[in-house]
Amino acid sequence: MNFNLKEELKKLSEIIRGMDKKVIIVFLSVAVLQTISWYFTSRTFFRQNLFDYFSSSQNVDLYSYLYWFFGDFFSLFILPALIILFILKEKPKNYGLQFGDYKAGLKISFYFIIIMVIIIWFASSSPSFQSTYPLLQRTRESWGVFLVFEAGMLIYIFAWEFIWRGFMLFGLEEKFGFYAVLIQMIPFVILHNGKPSIETFSAILGGIALGILAFRTRSFLYCVIVHIGVMFTIDLFSVLRYRAADFGIGIGSFINIVKEIF
Repeated sequence: MNFNLKEELKKLSEIIRGMDKKVIIVFLSVAVLQTISWYFTSRTFFRQNLFDYFSSSQNVDLYSYLYWFFGDFFSLFILPALIILFILKEKPKNYGLQFGDYKAGLKISFYFIIIMVIIIWFASSSPSFQSTYPLLQRTRESWGVFLVFEAGMLIYIFAWEFIWRGFMLFGLEEKFGFYAVLIQMIPFVILHNGKPSIETFSAILGGIALGILAFRTRSFLYCVIVHIGVMFTIDLFSVLRYRAADFGIGIGSFINIVKEIF
């Protein structure tokens, strides 16, 4: 068969014109926004471009995380929200920014967190787990730093859940229906690569479960509750185990450490 560049471009143009514009905008937006996150609102960017301005402070590592958390809040929440309002010309509540079915959402979130707390308690005893979490190791030494870090994590998780279980899930729902749950799970899992293998494999089921939760409740907010609940528990248990091991104490004194938090 003869290859005619003009004809090929014409056919391609016809195919593109026939595609769903909303789906194209969502896919391209996610690709661009995640790239912005990776290169410009990451800790790597902070270390390469801003580290010297804060190097004299003992909190420089904390600042790098806060830069990442607030930066991704901008790139993964503010920017897609603006895309929804001014490009797609829709309401953010159509993308899960609402309470939705709050009765089901709160009940499911509660059960999910209870189950995960039990699993995390046993998983947190592994050396690879303890060497990974908390991401900011200095939170082990100060409850004040710990709380600031976790507050920043909440802001980050809010944006993280919005881009996947809000913008992408509901943005693709009209075209793909329930398959959108599986579609949003894929980048979610890929972005867990490099973490402990058990966590990355768990992200497959976790991504699907959170997608179903958002789909069921028509809100990504309960995914935020579940996700931050899990992350906070992971960090808390890691810190508690570290302190218990560091001081060589038993379970009775371990309980006293827990009381320090309150």
